[in-house]
Amino acid sequence: MTTTTTTRSHPAAPGTPADPGERGRLTVGDAAVERIAAHAATEVDGVGGSAYRLLGVAVGPEQAGADVRVGATVTGDAVALDVRLSVVYPMPVRRTADRVRAHLALRIRDLTGLTVTRVDVTVTALHHAARPEGRVW
Repeated sequence: MTTTTTTRSHPAAPGTPADPGERGRLTVGDAAVERIAAHAATEVDGVGGSAYRLLGVAVGPEQAGADVRVGATVTGDAVALDVRLSVVYPMPVRRTADRVRAHLALRIRDLTGLTVTRVDVTVTALHHAARPEGRVW
């Protein structure tokens, strides 16, 4: 029995999917990974945002509801992350940072196909769990 295979040397006809090798390449930019990682970090219990900083000094109040700050460097199919966040007291800081690292590696891989090679976590503040605001009479 003889098997014949054909290779397509021209673009696929409209409505016909191209072979995976002919479809092109997807590039995910640093800014896109930063946004995905910032959102994914807030999916971990006990994680809040970080205030903007200028020369290491917080500009504005540290608020648990602020955005998590993420810097990303994408090189090929690998990404390194620098994450700045706050932790809700009394959550264990080291364990929370470890959970953030693992969660970010999983979510970035699932959503972008990139491999996370490093996640540096800086905890900028501790916050108390949300308390009801008192009234002043």
